[in-house]
Amino acid sequence: MAGAVALTGGLVASLSACAGWGGGGGGDGGANSINVLMVNNPQMIDLQQLTAANFTKQTGITVNFTVLPENDVRDKISQEFSSQAGQYDIATVSNFEIPIYAKAKWLSPLDPFIAKDAAFDQADILKPMQVSLSSDGKVYGEPFYGESSFLMYRKDIMQQKGITMPAKPTWQEVADIAAKVDGAQPGMAGICLRGQPGWGQIFAPLTTVVNTFGGTWFEKDWTPGVNAPPFKEAVNFYVNLVKAHGEKGAPQAGFTECLNNLTQGNVAMWYDATSAAGSLEAEGSPVKGKLGYVAAPVVKTKSSGWLYAWSWGIQAASTKQENAWKFISWASGKDYENLVGSKLGWSRVPAGKRASTYEIPEYLKAASAFAGPTKAAIEAADPTNPGVQPRPADGIQFIDIPEFPDLGTQVSQDVSAAIAGQTTVDDALNKGQRIAEDVAERYQSREKK
Repeated sequence: MAGAVALTGGLVASLSACAGWGGGGGGDGGANSINVLMVNNPQMIDLQQLTAANFTKQTGITVNFTVLPENDVRDKISQEFSSQAGQYDIATVSNFEIPIYAKAKWLSPLDPFIAKDAAFDQADILKPMQVSLSSDGKVYGEPFYGESSFLMYRKDIMQQKGITMPAKPTWQEVADIAAKVDGAQPGMAGICLRGQPGWGQIFAPLTTVVNTFGGTWFEKDWTPGVNAPPFKEAVNFYVNLVKAHGEKGAPQAGFTECLNNLTQGNVAMWYDATSAAGSLEAEGSPVKGKLGYVAAPVVKTKSSGWLYAWSWGIQAASTKQENAWKFISWASGKDYENLVGSKLGWSRVPAGKRASTYEIPEYLKAASAFAGPTKAAIEAADPTNPGVQPRPADGIQFIDIPEFPDLGTQVSQDVSAAIAGQTTVDDALNKGQRIAEDVAERYQSREKK
């Protein structure tokens, strides 16, 4: 799939900054080797560096990596898996692709391997991850790392203004706080919210806002809700908030820009991916120790944080599935976090997937500010029921259908233009409704057959 997924085009763009890391073309390499096609995020680069001295040394299995930036790897994975040529045994896929690929029979179910591998401890995988990486009751992916979303804020600025941040704020409370802290320091805006076009950019956080305001892209029967009152209310709220108290250049701001704004003291708050906290609290960060983390803001739902996981899937056509599982069992296993922590540092642990990670003293010490809120956000995420009404497909910050990237991106361009003052929210969503109706018609006609 081209384009950025769920979590974030911007996040992935920032994480994929090491473009140029590459691997061989995934040649056969003999019976005791496997070919892995993966995104070039830092966590995967760490994995690549640790594999030979640990996994290969323990098992004798050589791993041939092909490592590409996200947009490129999604295109290549789609081509490879749809052709079922079997050249790659494993690929990094997210909780957006897994249900789609599973239905297309491009992935092998992992249940038989899990059943024979008690040490892997599938029950230790956080429940929302298990759900989002399964289809029709079968497991098709194992998470390498996962995330949700939460609100990040400057504790010192709140204290300066006499504001107590609620542990579970509402969006109206956040808007009120944004107004009070806007200008607290020279050049400081109240909040950073993505405005950059893209289904995985502005609509990653914005769809969670739509959900909790009571809106939805589609009703259970595929009736589009893009210009329905709750959807409009949510988008108007978001657009007005970022126009009144948001960052400079908001129509071009994605994950990376908001991360930089909070790091550099240009904003007092930011609602976005839990994985951002690792960078904010890293050694050398100007805001290390100055930030607080609370649950994603809500209106009508109990929680609203999104859910995302980079995961491992085995191609159905692979002839080396036993060895492929051994690699997955190692890379997503309970001991891998300890390996990364001891060899590379605890701030580099690919967390967000296992309950046991949050029992490791060294990790909890390094991630003390955000480990608890991150785990709570992931555990509260419900991709099967993220709003106030039944949905026709799973997903929190996306709708898990192949058409969503195009739909979400088209609508996002007009919403971003509304932030820039070039159109109105009503016009943007009325146009979006017509696009959504075209998508809905396909599904409604299939269900009538």
